[in-house]
Amino acid sequence: MTEIGAERRAAGRKEPDLSTDIGGIRMKNPVMVASGTFGFGPEYADLVEPDRLGGVIVKGISLDPAAGNEPPRLVEVPCGLINSIGLQNPGVEYFVREYMPFLRDCGTTVIVNIWGRSIEEYRLVAIRLSEAGGVDGLELNLSCPNIREGGAAFGTDARLLRQVVTEVRASTDLPLIVKLSPNVPDIGELAVICEQAGADAVSLINTLPAMAVDVETRRPRLGNISGGLSGPAIHPVAVKMVWEATRACALPVIGVGGVSSLADALEFFIVGARAVAVGTATFSNPRCALEIVDGLREYLAGHGLAGMDDLIGTLET
Repeated sequence: MTEIGAERRAAGRKEPDLSTDIGGIRMKNPVMVASGTFGFGPEYADLVEPDRLGGVIVKGISLDPAAGNEPPRLVEVPCGLINSIGLQNPGVEYFVREYMPFLRDCGTTVIVNIWGRSIEEYRLVAIRLSEAGGVDGLELNLSCPNIREGGAAFGTDARLLRQVVTEVRASTDLPLIVKLSPNVPDIGELAVICEQAGADAVSLINTLPAMAVDVETRRPRLGNISGGLSGPAIHPVAVKMVWEATRACALPVIGVGGVSSLADALEFFIVGARAVAVGTATFSNPRCALEIVDGLREYLAGHGLAGMDDLIGTLET
């Protein structure tokens, strides 16, 4: 009788609700693939069913084509990867013409990461993508230097951050996500600036500055000498910063940084993230994000949680 009763209860149990809302973007589940690690979408189409993902954040797009940095551009280090790609991309017009047809039909949320060397370039890319159709949101990559402001990075200068978010917000009706740099003394302060300037959400963190040396040749292992560290090594840093951002502002937060397992994603959700993005782990396990989706469903059911709202922000201190 006990086994029959358990089976009946299981049969009547509703599937957990994995849907989430990121600044007006309604997603079927909270697991995305991060910018820079999933190409423009078609590259992984034979390995990953995009319609099972919560969303795809495509590689950074600029106004004009960018050649990127000198090779070598990637070096594997303990617990992570250092990259110095240099934001290589074919430019917004090529992207709209060649990649948007696939993305419009991929069956999931499409967020386009954009960058520029000036505020005007950010504005023009945002306007063009707003006209393209099929784009659900924009993610501002603010780690690049502003060539008209002496090379200061948009994401580490409070004044520039406020200015670029304000200008882009006035140029598009698309939901606007700001990707924040970890290279600041107070991530909460910058999250508040994004909120005040009209952003709909923030994602964090971007990579940490890093360098690797070949001890035999005594030369840098990257063509650009240094780059950005991603992967498991930065995950604890990202968790702390996501927690700080969720306490400082009311914007939805996307957790990014070293997500390679269900446990990594759960940490982000528990400290308050409403979605996560899988990055470096995709290189070694292209289906990592899908495995996390499946694991998340089982976790919610196993803990008697009806949906993501019962999990997000439940940290006990």
